[in-house]
Amino acid sequence: MTAEAHYLDALEALEADEREKALEHARKAVKLDPEHADAWRVISDASLPGLRLQPTLKQAASSLSAAKKVVALQPDDLAMWVRGGRLLSDELGLYMDALQWWQDARHHAPDEVTPIVEQAAILADMGLYGEASERLQSIFDENMDLATTQYARVARLHQMCQLASEQPSSEHFKPWEKHHDGWEAIKMRMSKPPISESKIFLLITTPILMLEVIMAPQIFGSGFGGFCLTSLLILTTVIFGMRISRRWFQRLNRPAFNLLRAMDFETATGYVVIPEEIRLSKLFMFILSRRPPAFQDRMLKIVDSKETFKGDWKPKLPDFSSHISDDVPFWDEEQDDELTSFEEE
Repeated sequence: MTAEAHYLDALEALEADEREKALEHARKAVKLDPEHADAWRVISDASLPGLRLQPTLKQAASSLSAAKKVVALQPDDLAMWVRGGRLLSDELGLYMDALQWWQDARHHAPDEVTPIVEQAAILADMGLYGEASERLQSIFDENMDLATTQYARVARLHQMCQLASEQPSSEHFKPWEKHHDGWEAIKMRMSKPPISESKIFLLITTPILMLEVIMAPQIFGSGFGGFCLTSLLILTTVIFGMRISRRWFQRLNRPAFNLLRAMDFETATGYVVIPEEIRLSKLFMFILSRRPPAFQDRMLKIVDSKETFKGDWKPKLPDFSSHISDDVPFWDEEQDDELTSFEEE
């Protein structure tokens, strides 16, 4: 059979949700024709589980490797760039590599705003608010068009960076600093899981609303006018309670957010920074259980390696203006070797 025939069989199997069969035929196709981009695309699709299931470490690595092949052969395939970026950051926790991935995408799609937004989100999650603000500002400096669905996300990122800029930089939790005050805050809360925003809202507003329902008829009367005033009072209380709950949610769960950032730092760098007592705590287990399976598996491998950084650590960020030049720096070979080892394991 020819490579094209195997590809068509793989595509038919994928449409029937027979993923193993699709992988078998697609791999035969790329073995016969290593530059068959469509077959590599089928491998990337079929490597991921269906029905909105989250991929394992092996599945994510396999899909990412195939996505790299696709964008190498067809650099204008934005869908594969998006898939690769999401796999790197959301599933594998390779945030530094995701930053470079999105920068590579800019070489082939310099007018696309998605890579910049994704870079800003990653930088903000890692606590690099200044760099994230610069990425967002570049959208307006380059007069780029924002899609309607991206306005809310950009606005949220901008607000987050603006609030962070109003605080002293010493208050921004940096996991690579062993004596940062954020570690003490985590230790104080590590025996308790995070509290949800809805629970805070109920604790704050429920007693007030009950009191308003009981007292309102005596104050506003029982007529239609009283009903309208009571409804307005309840609505005002709910809105005020939502704002207060959101503010308290951020304050009370700051140790959880700090621990989440420390976990992201470990998967992004491969270095272990979280103390053992915190790693065995209820707070850590609660957060870890809600991360993707591939993220959990990769973190366990990092913990088993017990590799720690020596001296001062500084983030290695890509050259965000590299797309202006003619050089196109694709991913490095070391990352490909790492992903290959994941598949073998």
